[in-house]
Amino acid sequence: MNHDEENLLLYFETCLVDNRGKVTGRRMNEIDFDIAKKWKKDGFIEFERIPFHDIDKTKAIPNTHTVRFSDKAWGIAFKLRRERAERHVKTVHTIGVKE
Repeated sequence: MNHDEENLLLYFETCLVDNRGKVTGRRMNEIDFDIAKKWKKDGFIEFERIPFHDIDKTKAIPNTHTVRFSDKAWGIAFKLRRERAERHVKTVHTIGVKE
């Protein structure tokens, strides 16, 4: 997975966790949309445009798409998120530690 793909997967993961799978298309560029289209074709994710009449037009930057992950996408996103976090804070290993 290249850098653009990793960043997009983590953006989508954030959308799933924090926004019930709703995606703000204005935060994506052409490369991101091309990646999403390929992933959808491959069955890695589901990525759909929200019908115009269902878009909340009262928001300054509305959500325009929805995303859902396959099990494989969830696994990779978890791995990437953990790697990114551990660059800053190491995991506490408690196996064999006496209380």
